[in-house]
Amino acid sequence: MSNDLWQWTAAELAAGISSGRISSVEATESAIARMEAVNPAINAVVDLMPEEALAVAKTADEVLRKHGAQGPLHGVPMTVKVNVDFKGRANTNGVVALKDNISAQDSSTVAAVKAGMLPVIGRTNTPAYSMRAFTSNDLYGATYNPHDKSITCGGSSGGAGSATAAGIGAIAHGNDIGGSVRHPAYCCGVYGLRPTSGLIPQTSPSMPERKIVSQMMAVQGILSRSVEDIRLAMQMMSRPDPNDIWQVPAGEIFGPLAHRPSKVAVLAETDESPADPEVTAAIRQAAAMLADAGYEVEEVPVPSFRELVDHWRLILGNEMRGGLGPLMVANGDWKMKRMLEVQLEGVPVIDDRDGMLAAIAHRSVLLRKWQLFFEQWPLVLTAVCWAKPMIDDLDVSDDLDIDWFYNVCAPYMGTPTIGLPGLTVPVGATPGKPMGVQLLATRFADRRLLEAGAVLERAIGRLAPVDPFAA
Repeated sequence: MSNDLWQWTAAELAAGISSGRISSVEATESAIARMEAVNPAINAVVDLMPEEALAVAKTADEVLRKHGAQGPLHGVPMTVKVNVDFKGRANTNGVVALKDNISAQDSSTVAAVKAGMLPVIGRTNTPAYSMRAFTSNDLYGATYNPHDKSITCGGSSGGAGSATAAGIGAIAHGNDIGGSVRHPAYCCGVYGLRPTSGLIPQTSPSMPERKIVSQMMAVQGILSRSVEDIRLAMQMMSRPDPNDIWQVPAGEIFGPLAHRPSKVAVLAETDESPADPEVTAAIRQAAAMLADAGYEVEEVPVPSFRELVDHWRLILGNEMRGGLGPLMVANGDWKMKRMLEVQLEGVPVIDDRDGMLAAIAHRSVLLRKWQLFFEQWPLVLTAVCWAKPMIDDLDVSDDLDIDWFYNVCAPYMGTPTIGLPGLTVPVGATPGKPMGVQLLATRFADRRLLEAGAVLERAIGRLAPVDPFAA
């Protein structure tokens, strides 16, 4: 049995460990064996920690016997993205110049993971400075999509998406400032939650204090092969941390899920972007699944995604011009520098105080528009991206159509500007052909997303790990 534990969900592993049916050591050994078997092909985990993980697993088993479970995922092996502080290890953020940036303290994420007694089997890859929708860098190399080496695993949590799809850990930590959880989940055919801004603490002491726009947009999230795994991981990660100035109490948001059908606005096609027929078909397939479960589903117009992504590019781009951008130019690899050019091309320069303050204030106008829409339609079912998972490194190709790129990426890239939660669900995905849809809800309605996601999961069936490039 221990040989196949890497195929179990995190919830199944937690239940087995808690009941004494299996041990954390057995679950961790199985996950490590899977990592050693498939990671060389996909390069998802770039900082392997097998010995450290087994030490934590042994302690987790001892603590369980003496004191009981320390959290909902006690003893369950997982991965953590390489761009958050992990005491004694380098927070490289995928940058060669940061290869010796050894963290003196744990980030909020790692502190929660350690408090919950989850063995970390390794840390996953990210593009340089975690600011591309594709995952490669000069420090660790490229991460490949286990479904198909020619298509991107997404970014910036591409290592997390690839690892989860291939069965390296039941859950993977990621973070999302412009789709970096939902997009890799889509590209790799797994589930991924960007929670409401503020629910999960996210301080990394070794890194410079982020500027205000990035603070408002960035969140920590989870990728998994099960909706229930995401719920339990969010419970674990929402542990209070006074270092985080944005955190709000999660309360019962990540409590047990119920069946509470609601109205769903479906956007399967849009005048703002070309839509791949397979993407449209997946959205309508998901709509039918929700309708069968009692949801009131209707195809209706929703507020503009293009408006959101334009605002995202405007305020984040101008913040980067005065902050992260010069670091990217100085230390980034050529792909990161090229993507910075793409991100800033055509974005108006705001070089005065009042202009930047007005741009940030416009966020309220956009958020109010969406919040009023959610009053009538509590859920939106739409695309993660209007294009199928893209050919790897398309963003740095000479013939990239930048306007097309931001139009198709707008549903995942634009929503962080107003802090909305979003869930990727792999409707339409098959081994070798990842696909998915996105559910959106108003702020702090994360449970509504997970409940609808669980309905879709029951219709889809169990999501099995894929063997790299088997299809």
